[in-house]
Amino acid sequence: MGGTEDLGTEHVGRERVGTERGHTEHLGTEHLTVERRGATLVLTLNRPQARNALSLPMLVGLYDGWLAADADDDVRSVVLTGAGGAFCSGMDLKALAGGGMEGEEYRERMAADPDLHWKAMLRHHRPRKPVIAAVEGPCVAGGTEILQGTDIRIAGSGATFGLFEVRRGLFPIGGSTVRLPRQIPRTHALEMLLTGRPYTADEAAAVGLIGRVVPDGTALDEALAVAERINACGPLAVEAVKASVYEGAELTESEALAAELKRGWPVFATEDAKEGARAFAEKRPPVYRRA
Repeated sequence: MGGTEDLGTEHVGRERVGTERGHTEHLGTEHLTVERRGATLVLTLNRPQARNALSLPMLVGLYDGWLAADADDDVRSVVLTGAGGAFCSGMDLKALAGGGMEGEEYRERMAADPDLHWKAMLRHHRPRKPVIAAVEGPCVAGGTEILQGTDIRIAGSGATFGLFEVRRGLFPIGGSTVRLPRQIPRTHALEMLLTGRPYTADEAAAVGLIGRVVPDGTALDEALAVAERINACGPLAVEAVKASVYEGAELTESEALAAELKRGWPVFATEDAKEGARAFAEKRPPVYRRA
């Protein structure tokens, strides 16, 4: 299964993904497209004929995308979505059964780093930048597992969710038996895990798996709007707040409060904090420089 040493982002693999400041144009694979929209990096699962079932090119592209976003100071947020009216239908079981997971280059990458697929699925990797999921259509099995690694989740009204593994005699080993009960009430997590039944977008929102439901076809636009609001904030503050939330979830309340001070006080000493105060006093938008 591999370890969890990659939960931080201090190693961003610049030599692997070629992401000097401001350069993400060489990213992507045949199953994962990458687009810059201002300060937002949009990663699109792009295998619509298979409802964006996970493939080796998709997993490699995803992991490189997470690394690139954190390595590029001009990127302040990431949106993850799917092409063709689907988010992700999980691992490609047909290809796995037939040994047809394609691409020698990608097999070599996976052989060199057996943990890569877990990092790509956000099981063993947590991006430093905020990740917003824009879900349309099916988001099931491995798709629901990737979803649990994102920070903000917006779904079209026709989206469906579920962990179907037990119906196939399989185990949802992408982290769901650990993360799902921490993210939604245990009774709902266990029902989802043990029955393998599909959930509508409204049901997923009711149990807390997603943040809100929007009209079909608008999830990406809504996610980009949220990203723009994040991008307008101080990037050092945003990243420190995200880190504090996840760190605190693993600690006792007193430990978490102490850790919050340790992370929070240095933000007040940054040039960005001073710029935020100046901009407020001068009644103008702040210009943050990550300093």
